[in-house]
Amino acid sequence: MWLIMTTILSKQDDIVNHMATTNRSSDTEVIDRLHGLMHGLRRFMHEAMREDGLGLAPMEARCLAYFVRNPGHTQRDLVQHAGRDKAQIARIVKALHERGLLESTPDPQDGRAQRIAPTAQGRAQQQRMRQHQARFERALTAGLDRAERSSLLDLLDRLQANVGERN
Repeated sequence: MWLIMTTILSKQDDIVNHMATTNRSSDTEVIDRLHGLMHGLRRFMHEAMREDGLGLAPMEARCLAYFVRNPGHTQRDLVQHAGRDKAQIARIVKALHERGLLESTPDPQDGRAQRIAPTAQGRAQQQRMRQHQARFERALTAGLDRAERSSLLDLLDRLQANVGERN
């Protein structure tokens, strides 16, 4: 009897260990899919911007988008938001200034700080990038009905909330 019980328990351990091993890949299934989607978006945007003559690097595009959404913020605000090195952000902001996409005005309360905003050209370029993003989103969600799309957005909101991220 003891031998039978030991054999059964051993088989159960083998099954549990096998399930843990096979489920290990599913532990990152959401991350793997999100990662794949982000690569798809980057690839699509890189190609679209190249074809459209926008010529912005991905971090330049994100920087421009930040100041379009947050005109009057400072370079320090962007560093805190992006979690990037301040020297890297300074180089990107300078390059966008030189290309005529951003402009700065002195902060009236802190003469050392500059308030940054997009120029008309910067806003137009950001609008073209948004059009490309909308095209990608339409392709991404093709075949989803209104309820499925709404459910997807609700789930994505919950995922963002789980990690303390906001739009």
